[in-house]
Amino acid sequence: MRKLWTLTIFVILASLDNAALAMIPNMLLPISEDLGVSEAALGAITATVILVTAVTAVGWGYWGDRSSRKRLLFWGTVVWVLGTAGSAGAPSYATLFLAQIFTGIGLGSIASVGFSVVSDFVAPHRRGLAMSFWGLSQGAGGLVGGLIASQLGAGDWRRPMAAIAVAGAAFAVLYLTTTEPARGAAEPELAGRAEELEETIEWDQLPTIARRPTNIWLIAQGFTAQFAYGSLLWVPLLYQAKVVAEGYDTSTATKVGGIFAAIFQLAAITSIAAGWLGDRWQRRNLSGRALLSMIGILGAIPFFLLFFAVPLRGLEVTAGAGTGTLAAEVLASIVTNPWVAVAFLASIVAIVLTSADSPNWFALIADVNLPEHRGTVFGFGNLSNGLGRSIGNGLTGLASATLVGALVAPLNYVVSLAVFQVFFLPTGYCYWKASRSAPDDIADVRARLTERANR
Repeated sequence: MRKLWTLTIFVILASLDNAALAMIPNMLLPISEDLGVSEAALGAITATVILVTAVTAVGWGYWGDRSSRKRLLFWGTVVWVLGTAGSAGAPSYATLFLAQIFTGIGLGSIASVGFSVVSDFVAPHRRGLAMSFWGLSQGAGGLVGGLIASQLGAGDWRRPMAAIAVAGAAFAVLYLTTTEPARGAAEPELAGRAEELEETIEWDQLPTIARRPTNIWLIAQGFTAQFAYGSLLWVPLLYQAKVVAEGYDTSTATKVGGIFAAIFQLAAITSIAAGWLGDRWQRRNLSGRALLSMIGILGAIPFFLLFFAVPLRGLEVTAGAGTGTLAAEVLASIVTNPWVAVAFLASIVAIVLTSADSPNWFALIADVNLPEHRGTVFGFGNLSNGLGRSIGNGLTGLASATLVGALVAPLNYVVSLAVFQVFFLPTGYCYWKASRSAPDDIADVRARLTERANR
């Protein structure tokens, strides 16, 4: 029961930190108008926060591999909560920028230290399924955060940030009631002796970790993939621009665009099936997880392109209506409006295919590394992801702004998002290379754990 309680709190915390990240991208228009800054300037804040989160995750991860992870996660949560609360009260762009940097520092702990703890709760043969819930919680957090931001924030962008800060503070307190597993507690080779045989990372082990072939490819794929994934943070703005192009006001477009973006992400729940399928394939073939991720990433490209390009012609919603009314009208349009239906179906297929990526990447990081190395390796992976996501997010905004003179919105956003899908191609190649090296690296980890148990 204590284990289930701990995992529940972890999952909710992981969702809350992604909700915090989703605030600004889903409120670009109202924040831009209130603070008198451009959308590109706000995009720079989001890109910086992603980068800060990624950089600090390395330090948090290494520190977590050497000390009490529970204590680090508590204080990391406190830091991002204070940063989000400060953002809610920011009187200027500069103050908002500084508060968001503080938020990013705290969020880095949830990413790497949280992953290390979760991997020690789950046996290898169920790791993909369990990590799908971990990854899904983050996607759900972004989804809920986007909805809260677009609906509550359409009139006052500060309210959603205050709400997320209060929720984060509440769960930081609840986290104190959880338990921390020993490193390697779920590894069958240690046969229940993990606490007795627990080890911590040493500085001189970093070069060996960095040279592990599968680590190289898993970290590299994150950089290229996140150019494409990072650009997807602009999807709410794309659909808000599509609604504006149909003649609706900014407030209505902000709400409707946020609802569309949320609905289009519903298929992310299929990551549970992808994690389960990865577990089954991995039991038969130690290359299975990497191959499944490669197929999903490459197969999603044409469907993303269709999703970006299809217009919302003939969209009928009630201008100035409340969220409930608009949500009902948007859902109805999926059935009554063929343009909306095509966009919905394209998004479903694209997200179903890419849902194979997250849980199997998480599981592979755990599979090919010793328990005391996982937080650090995840931190480096998160750094690579963050660099790619930050650059992808920032360049998409820059490209959209640059294309304004040549293309009328929303076409400038369509072209910008489409260009960044090319980065899924090297991502697929990295997964193919990981599929070649993973069997040997997994066998090495199992042998070293067995040797440790027999020592």
